Amino acid sequence: MTIKGVIFDFDGTLADTLPLCIRAFRASIEPHIGRSVSDAEIIATFGPAEQGTIKALIPQAYDEGVAAYLTYYEEYQADYPDLFPGILALLEELKAKKVHLALVTGKGKQSAALSLTFYQLSSYFSAFGYGDLSTNSKTGNINRIVADWNLSPDSVLYVGDAPSDIVACRKAGVPIAAAAWASTANPTALADLAPDVLFDSVELFRDWLVNRLE
Repeated sequence: MTIKGVIFDFDGTLADTLPLCIRAFRASIEPHIGRSVSDAEIIATFGPAEQGTIKALIPQAYDEGVAAYLTYYEEYQADYPDLFPGILALLEELKAKKVHLALVTGKGKQSAALSLTFYQLSSYFSAFGYGDLSTNSKTGNINRIVADWNLSPDSVLYVGDAPSDIVACRKAGVPIAAAAWASTANPTALADLAPDVLFDSVELFRDWLVNRLE
């Protein structure tokens, strides 16, 4: 495998931000339903962007819920200030080697922009793909970016932490490195879907990746 481009997921791949998302969802949703919402109940709605979660759980307060989510998300980011150890150095190295880099996330464009600004990551990526209101849009975004780069799918690697990322990559025809280094990762569930490779640390992933760059 010779890798010419790398597409990264965000939550659970670049930063341990799934707890941030859940916290902001809970603060946005619970006042409208008058009860606590479990992590599992929130995670069960994932696939579409955060607007899909709000629509699924508080459709009667959709606009207010989305606005509240973005407000809380931005407010709480300061409590999750760090990328995973080694991620920034890896992005710097890949950029220096002129590897094509993109971000394809399930996050909506607004929350992704908040995180890209907060973590100062925008300059590393030449292309972006965001979540959709009703569906998991990763396959389409991956296909679009690979075509824009004019690369063969098997020379572009996706890096993501969710089982759904593996499914999306199989549909897109690109190899996937499953990222199991987040506190929220489920290595067994990832392994069960047979990703091309699976890593439990950024360091091990970096060592594998740099030996496969063009």
